[in-house]
Amino acid sequence: MKKIMYFAFSLMLLAGSVNVAKAADGKDEKALTTEQQMKLDQISQRVEEIKNMDKSSLTREQKKDLKKEITTMQKEAKAISNGGIYLSLTALLVIIIILLLL
Repeated sequence: MKKIMYFAFSLMLLAGSVNVAKAADGKDEKALTTEQQMKLDQISQRVEEIKNMDKSSLTREQKKDLKKEITTMQKEAKAISNGGIYLSLTALLVIIIILLLL
């Protein structure tokens, strides 16, 4: 039983240390493809158009639609440019629990 626990602990520790090292290394960022870069440019142009708009003449529903559009574009841009692998909080908790049990 202890062999299994030690093996599981060492496996989790190894997997966790690789992910943390990858996240801490800022030099190894993934490069965006031309398609992704074009999509990000389109999003930024649309955001600039919305910022430069005269919003005083818009109705309440139109303002809500613009706000929803901006939030969806923000989520999409974040998904496109998201890079790096991070150690999750759950993995940290599991490692701490295993350390306490041993």
